[in-house]
Amino acid sequence: MLEINDSAPDFNLLNQDGKKVSLRDFKDKNVVIYFYPRANTPGCITEACGFRDDWSGFKKENISVIGISDDPVKKIAQFHKKYDLNFDLLSDENGEMSRGYNAYGEKNMFGKKFMGVKRSTYIVCPHGKILSVYSKVKVAEHAKQILIEMKDKKCNHDGSI
Repeated sequence: MLEINDSAPDFNLLNQDGKKVSLRDFKDKNVVIYFYPRANTPGCITEACGFRDDWSGFKKENISVIGISDDPVKKIAQFHKKYDLNFDLLSDENGEMSRGYNAYGEKNMFGKKFMGVKRSTYIVCPHGKILSVYSKVKVAEHAKQILIEMKDKKCNHDGSI
């Protein structure tokens, strides 16, 4: 797993509108990169709507938000529109980018094993360093938890935490 102060792996993925988005696009902001298993499932809806509903707090703190799953662009576009999300969702269909963040691997549900995105979150500072890691996510409280913790966490001008 990536740890605090590690360099965040860059990426280049398509968003809900089919436009390429990379980590470099957020060089002047902290960015929340949250990985969610599947669009339109209860936990993923709750988590995404939490970020949407707390958007003013993220904007005030100069924090961008990106949600990533292995859903195809068409599915994330529908999810984005249905819940009127105000941040990008990115499609990592082959899981390659998610693997770089240790957010993709074998899962077990109802006795069936399969490969997929593991719910986790990373906050990356403007210098490309990991500022925070969340591997145990409680979706209903997640956005608020990040806002509270980010009020005290900052990245130094040299990129150190």
